[in-house]
Amino acid sequence: MRVYLHKSDIDFLFRQTEEDFFVDEIPNRGFAGRGKYVIARVQKQGMTTWDMVAAIARTLNLDAAEIGYAGLKDKHATTSQYLSFDARLASALKKFRHKNIRILEMTKDTKSIRMGDLKGNAFGINLYNIDNIKAGRIEKTVHKIQKDGLANYFGYQRFGKERDALEQAREMLLGERYVKDAKVRNFLVSVYQSYLFNEWLTKRVELSQNGKFKLLEGDVFVTEKEKLFTPKQLPLQDFLAHNITPTGLLPGRDAFRARGKARAIEREFDDEYLPYKGYRRAAIVWPLDFSLKLYAKEERAHLRFVLPRGAYATSLIEALKGEEIAPVS
Repeated sequence: MRVYLHKSDIDFLFRQTEEDFFVDEIPNRGFAGRGKYVIARVQKQGMTTWDMVAAIARTLNLDAAEIGYAGLKDKHATTSQYLSFDARLASALKKFRHKNIRILEMTKDTKSIRMGDLKGNAFGINLYNIDNIKAGRIEKTVHKIQKDGLANYFGYQRFGKERDALEQAREMLLGERYVKDAKVRNFLVSVYQSYLFNEWLTKRVELSQNGKFKLLEGDVFVTEKEKLFTPKQLPLQDFLAHNITPTGLLPGRDAFRARGKARAIEREFDDEYLPYKGYRRAAIVWPLDFSLKLYAKEERAHLRFVLPRGAYATSLIEALKGEEIAPVS
């Protein structure tokens, strides 16, 4: 069971649907307007990024591996993201039609898009059963979160309906399930790593008080330029200034491990024999550009905010509600 830095129990209705959940990818670079790659900003509804890429590849008679993308976007949402193609496909892309996919704009660039090539995501989310009092409570709580940070849990989307992806991952790692597709195999490994990270983060949040994430001796921090380091003294001021953030472990080989008191807790959620690459993930993120518009007659509030790449908007919704959200059926 997850715990949250700020105590909140705001009662509202959240529906992750194409009409109520919007995501727009923010690229990490500008595009040159010239080069050997077409960069297409593409909107999709009711399908995963993998489904979208497969549908485009079939229509253009391509191998899906020839299409570049920076991240995976929710199925139950209206999302936009950037894809890259060989520039020779520009004419074919202009003619492309699909009931769930729209190409919004195209330009060119000298580089293709690769996984991770994004700065963050801008979200627009509708909440229902909201009145003036609840809207005020939401704004007050989000302002605290913007100051103190949001526990950067992996969202329920990571684990599949009824957590079936986690069960498949466990079966695969125990040798009880054979997975031929390397992309699916790597995804299932990441699901297992994400589960262990969430369990670790819950333990660390439990140690924190008054909405302040407690730093420990031996914590591994990451800078804005994605450099990992373990300081001799806890860099509290840099953390409070949002210049650095502590990280948690996604177990695997070659991963940077914590030390001292931080490692004592981390070890409980480590799998040191996992034969896949390990990583570290920010434990805390800070939402930016938050706004709320209340539609009183509809008892609806529309929230807008920006999160860094890899962070889940549903983690913010859960923090406002004070409880986990059930997976979309």
